[in-house]
Amino acid sequence: MSPTNPAAVEQPRRIELSIGGMTCASCAARIEKKLNKLDGVQASVNYATEKAQVTYSEAVDPAVLIATIEATGYTAAAPPPLQEADDQPGEAGPEAGEADSLRSRLLICAILTVPVIAMSMIPALQFRNWQWLALTLASPVVVWGALPFHRAAWTNARHRAATMDTLISLGVSAAYLWSLWALFIGHAGMPGMRMPFTLLPQSDSGIEHIYLEVAAAVTVFILAGRYFEARAKTQSGAALRALLHMGAKDVTVLREGAEIRIPTAQLNVGDIFLVRPGEKIATDGVVVEGTSAVDASMLTGESVPVEVHPGDDVTGATVNAGGRLVVRASRIGADTQLAQMARLVEEAQNGKASVQRLADRVSGIFVPIVLALSAATLAAWLLTGHSGTVAFTAAVAVLIIACPCALGLATPTALMVGTGRGAQLGILIKGPQILESTRRVDTIVLDKTGTVTTGRMSLIAVHPRAEQDSDEVLAFAGAVENASQHPIAAAIAAAASAQGALPQVQEFSSHNGQGVTGVIDSHAVMVGRLSWLTEDWALASPDDLTTVAEHAQSQGGTPVWVAWDGAVRGVIVVADTVKDTSAQAIEQFRELGLRPILLTGDNRRAALAVAEQVGIDPDDVISEVLPADKVAAVKTLQSQGRTVAMVGDGVNDAAALVQADLGLALGTGTDVAIEASDLTLVRGDLRTAADAIRLSRSTLKTIKGNLFWAFAYNVAALPLAALGLLNPLIAGAAMAFSSVFVVSNSLRLRRFASTATSPKSAVGPHVATPASGQVRQSEK
Repeated sequence: MSPTNPAAVEQPRRIELSIGGMTCASCAARIEKKLNKLDGVQASVNYATEKAQVTYSEAVDPAVLIATIEATGYTAAAPPPLQEADDQPGEAGPEAGEADSLRSRLLICAILTVPVIAMSMIPALQFRNWQWLALTLASPVVVWGALPFHRAAWTNARHRAATMDTLISLGVSAAYLWSLWALFIGHAGMPGMRMPFTLLPQSDSGIEHIYLEVAAAVTVFILAGRYFEARAKTQSGAALRALLHMGAKDVTVLREGAEIRIPTAQLNVGDIFLVRPGEKIATDGVVVEGTSAVDASMLTGESVPVEVHPGDDVTGATVNAGGRLVVRASRIGADTQLAQMARLVEEAQNGKASVQRLADRVSGIFVPIVLALSAATLAAWLLTGHSGTVAFTAAVAVLIIACPCALGLATPTALMVGTGRGAQLGILIKGPQILESTRRVDTIVLDKTGTVTTGRMSLIAVHPRAEQDSDEVLAFAGAVENASQHPIAAAIAAAASAQGALPQVQEFSSHNGQGVTGVIDSHAVMVGRLSWLTEDWALASPDDLTTVAEHAQSQGGTPVWVAWDGAVRGVIVVADTVKDTSAQAIEQFRELGLRPILLTGDNRRAALAVAEQVGIDPDDVISEVLPADKVAAVKTLQSQGRTVAMVGDGVNDAAALVQADLGLALGTGTDVAIEASDLTLVRGDLRTAADAIRLSRSTLKTIKGNLFWAFAYNVAALPLAALGLLNPLIAGAAMAFSSVFVVSNSLRLRRFASTATSPKSAVGPHVATPASGQVRQSEK
């Protein structure tokens, strides 16, 4: 038998399933437990999003996963892939339909319940035989209004399980059946019966006491809580739906010289399409013809339109605010930045933070404990000589007050709102575990080029050696640099191209961040760092050029040395400009308790000049670092006991982003950035990094606040109910309020405001998906 490759056999697969029928966190815990019992399966079920993230081996059939969930008493299906919906944005999705159904049921039950409560609480309204009218009005509420709870409780009972619906159904049914017994067997049905209302049960209460108002009111309160939960879940998912609705539905493509209008879904990579003023750009692409201003505010939160020209990248769902553009499609469907953003947001919302897993474990065992506690309460009151009414009231109050709804909603609702708000601001949080990292971070390492600065180098001056022609120096350097993707190389090549056609280059080679070489007309040309030329090639630098280079460095410029045929021929000075908002961002980092450190491959003087402009201390500047050494720089800081956040572009800085305790990819939406970073920042404004940390910390604070109140509520309320100090009617209202409070507290995150809204924001045309400026480390 031939050997097999274990890695190939055991390659894990992943599927997302939509779960139907869950009513509380204990339902999610049951499903998760059942799935995880399967060999080769690891599942995480989220009650708030009603989805399961399942990783399974190739030996497992996905149909088995669905069958397992259905055997547990719930429905399951693979959701359709993320795509731009055709409907208008609004309350779409199953939550909206659930909210509409609950609202109708709630209104009818509330109308029937109000008279029952009034008659039961106000003796003056208790006319002769009022109890029979109360029974007539309460019965539809208990039977039809509470039917979802009864149905779920019965389904759970068939599967030998108990959930929150079990507690509600038992509590409501017990109150109703007690009332029927009192009316038909006891003396409560006698004409002229009166029943005073008290917040606390009376020890002398007899069999004539009925609980129709409790059964009906608890049903209404729980329905109200469920309705507000469904509405809140719809609102908290609004940001993701808004992302999916952003894209254009139709596009005008140019085929054989004719304009044809087709659905965006029919676009192919390489298609040429037209974008008129005021239209949305159909998909990610490159401008082929035309100049315009593009409004990316819907996607990135950037308030200032960005100028684009031929060769610039544009992002789907942004709006052409100026002239006519002709664009070549570069990415379509699930590969576009819009789809990537939506996918990241959904994955983050479906994930679980460590604090939520604790709540899930508690919810999973909470219901059986409450059932036992309710039975113990009933027995304790009866054994101590109290009336059946007092014992029954306390037992029912325990059942109703203990429902763990708030525990199940505390974390996912805050996470949904926080990540959704982040997406609206161009901040993509990769997962809930990232929130814990932002709390601990005390040091933030900033890549210089393209992060603190604009990343768009420009030629400042060409200094040739004596008796050397400056045009020739620039032409030779530009020709060799034209084969490099580095921003400094691009600036030199662009300046050289502007003065004429570049000579042909042969045998081009890049030398590990030190420089580049090539052969032009039999001349061996070298362009790069002075240290590289002197140490590796044993070339001497003329004194006059050394003086020029040192002066350029002191002014923040970067000298690039040019040599051929064994001699230094000149120095080319290029410079990068600091973003207008970088100094403000540094100040915000300090307000957050972070120590900013500048990390760059540039020379020391250039790095210090930039640091001085933005307000970073000279002692916090790490310069002349090669790409391979960036990880070592982060490790060094961590070895000093610091918790490090790293801000870079996610391409050349990918390893450092992974090494850092918190990685932030700034100003890019590329796959490398998304994979390497913990937080992806769509905008190029460094202040967005401060916003991301503030939002993450606010979300984590909200989660912990929710969990505190949810735990505190149950811990405080259960003893009161067991001691007979809580009327079941008040218990039902309090339980519903706890869930509404947790969800409402989470919704406050929708008001989170960004500081990166200044019209001075220096964001260039490559904010969304830059085609250039991706390599941060200087090659020179």
